[in-house]
Amino acid sequence: MPLSLGQIAPAFQLTNANAAVGEPTMNFKQSAGLQGTVIVFECNHCPYVIASIERMESMAAWCGEVGVGFVGINSNDPVVYPNDSFEHMQKRATSMGYAYLHDETQEIAHAYGAKRTPEFFLFDANNRLVYQGRMDDAPRDPTKATTSELKDAIEAMLSGQTPTIERTESIGCSVKWKA
Repeated sequence: MPLSLGQIAPAFQLTNANAAVGEPTMNFKQSAGLQGTVIVFECNHCPYVIASIERMESMAAWCGEVGVGFVGINSNDPVVYPNDSFEHMQKRATSMGYAYLHDETQEIAHAYGAKRTPEFFLFDANNRLVYQGRMDDAPRDPTKATTSELKDAIEAMLSGQTPTIERTESIGCSVKWKA
């Protein structure tokens, strides 16, 4: 079941693959910003994630500027997709500007109702869900994007407004669940 709008973010304590950003293990509070928090379920192999890396990095940097935390979580089964192993996460994280957490048990993906990669969850300063879905309408080709739902939702939240669009279907690969 997906989270309901207004629902408090489920707690987590996950291992961080990015030694340069954050602590070795991080929880929601450590990931949060003063103004809110973006959690993106992502992975290493999905072509939609790969094509969105530069935009996610830009979004993470902008979020840092406006006081919104940004963290990635990889919940994929590394047995089925070895490229999503923790060791491969650590390699990718060397070029990442945000914490990259490993949801080895997949409990957190289930708790959030994550279905795809990339899939974004935006929480306000009170840790309540205000937006869930995609970053924009063209994750595989940024030149074709005609929307900016995630940024629009963040801007609305920061101005004390309810986002015009609170939920979209993310476009990407399915989370690779364990058998």
